[in-house]
Amino acid sequence: MRIRAVILDIDGLMIDSERISQRSWSEVMHQAGYELTEEVYLQMIGRTEKDVKQILANVYGEVFPFERMYHQREETFLHILESEGIPVKPGLFELLDWVESKKLKMAVATSTYCKLAERKLLAAGIRERFQVIVAGDEVAHGKPAPDLFLSAARRIGVDAPECVVLEDSQAGIQAAYAAGMTAILVPDMQPVDEQVARLAYRVVPSLREAIPVLEELTRAA
Repeated sequence: MRIRAVILDIDGLMIDSERISQRSWSEVMHQAGYELTEEVYLQMIGRTEKDVKQILANVYGEVFPFERMYHQREETFLHILESEGIPVKPGLFELLDWVESKKLKMAVATSTYCKLAERKLLAAGIRERFQVIVAGDEVAHGKPAPDLFLSAARRIGVDAPECVVLEDSQAGIQAAYAAGMTAILVPDMQPVDEQVARLAYRVVPSLREAIPVLEELTRAA
């Protein structure tokens, strides 16, 4: 089946925001007497707010003040975003230009909730590049469930096998595979898990290297 659409994650894939998110979480948790380890943060990558709440409860106990921490973390993140800006990942604009040149549809599928996803894309200067954004607060189940990607495909009017997903997280690759889509893994902070990597069509070091893989997939179709 020919490729008709490309679906992309935001954090850690298109924008270099995971380190800002980790810094934000670390600051607000430290102020409240909690220490966020690298191991715990890596579990949070690519997950919805509900999933992150459960991860933190599992580690720090049910008394962990998640709602307060989440609100403070968002304020800290947005302050950093506005004061320091947010860098895009290498090769992003080349990739978006290539997808547009091939007249493929594009969508975003992110675990971030809708309002914050919009702000991130606007800050990166790429909001207008996407016809559809599906956010974590718009589906019943976040990644690694396939809901986000299946919703994105429906909203841009293509079948799941006609989509290629670009993801940086393990949960994202698992979600794309569960959706029946072809996935390209572009690792960011999470170490590459060999079992998850086998679910991907290809693992590449950057978005720039993803372009020839997309060319290969469109030719094969």
